Amino acid sequence: MNKQKRIEILTRLRDDNPHPETELEYSSPFELLVAVTLSAQATDVGVNKATRKLFPVANTPQGILDLGLEGLRDYIKTIGLFNSKANNVYKMCQILVERHGSEVPENREALEALPGVGRKTANVVLNTAFGWPTIAVDTHIFRVSNRTKFAMGKDVVEVEKKLEKVVPKEFKVDVHHWLILHGRYVCTARKPKCGSCLIEDLCEFKDKVDS
Repeated sequence: MNKQKRIEILTRLRDDNPHPETELEYSSPFELLVAVTLSAQATDVGVNKATRKLFPVANTPQGILDLGLEGLRDYIKTIGLFNSKANNVYKMCQILVERHGSEVPENREALEALPGVGRKTANVVLNTAFGWPTIAVDTHIFRVSNRTKFAMGKDVVEVEKKLEKVVPKEFKVDVHHWLILHGRYVCTARKPKCGSCLIEDLCEFKDKVDS
């Protein structure tokens, strides 16, 4: 795919949704960090249902610690892998209190050192909470990037590096949200909705579906 076509795709996505946002509900960097950590192999809808009950009771690292590990588990038990996620979030809160003054660090290395936080989660927090031009590649972005031929790669790191290289600076802060939403609602895994896709004529997917 050439540069001109990529810019046209990004321009259309931007025109359609000028201020994209995550579908996870949060009101602080800490709430976002917890929500993203809980969202691994779970839906945003499911995470939001749990955090709507959790955050009014405990939405700071110390608040989670005061709740206790068992108390935290009770709030997130509807989310897949809740036991390991509760352990990670609890340990994360201990580190935030002890080493970071209860603040979420605006630093990749410090974020990735937290339990349950990998590169993707760190990228989401840096991008969404702090406005960094980082691109977190999840299953939706990986699929859309490869299927459209926008940024092909054999794994998420390769796709992330390709996106970093080919996405112009003016689009970098928002591209992650556009591609996720496009993959979630239009370029879906089982059957893409090509007929109602605003970039269908630019997409290089060979097996387009009329829908």
